[in-house]
Amino acid sequence: MKNKKTILIAVTGSIAAYKAADLVSRFIKEDWNVHVVMSASAQKFITPFTLQTLSQNEVIIDTFDERDPKAIYHVDIVKHVDVILLAPASAHTIGKIAMGLADNMLTNILLVGHNKLRIYAPAMNTNMYLNPIVQKNMKILEDTAWKKIRPKHARLACGDEGIGALADIDVIVSSVLESVSTHGFID
Repeated sequence: MKNKKTILIAVTGSIAAYKAADLVSRFIKEDWNVHVVMSASAQKFITPFTLQTLSQNEVIIDTFDERDPKAIYHVDIVKHVDVILLAPASAHTIGKIAMGLADNMLTNILLVGHNKLRIYAPAMNTNMYLNPIVQKNMKILEDTAWKKIRPKHARLACGDEGIGALADIDVIVSSVLESVSTHGFID
């Protein structure tokens, strides 16, 4: 019997946040359980209702929205996921995670999930992506077992041309599936 895998998709404030709908749909088609956590900024680009409808799970938003008084939700949810995918990963959230900051539900979950398979897909302006501080923060993530899915070179939302666009959905999905297969998950 096939074990259904569970992914938690963490969506941050980037113009690419709307692509989270495609990511959720693709993992549902792969027969995965999909949970979504969103930063406040991500909600400016795509509604939680859209991702809730697609995932068929309540979207996680508020750190203090505790459902069960016997459990701490941002700790408990991590116990039930196989993979955490941070996509799109903004420079802001990458910096918070690199520094160990947890000031919202998304960053709390990402820090609790340090022992899970963690993958991130940056999406930001070229100058932000190439900024030495952002590069240093990404190195910190990679040094702590985060796997990066490299952004692509494209025309960006601001009109600039360069690296920083979210990787194609096919690339993200195949990277996650490959990472899961190499980490010994059994179907």
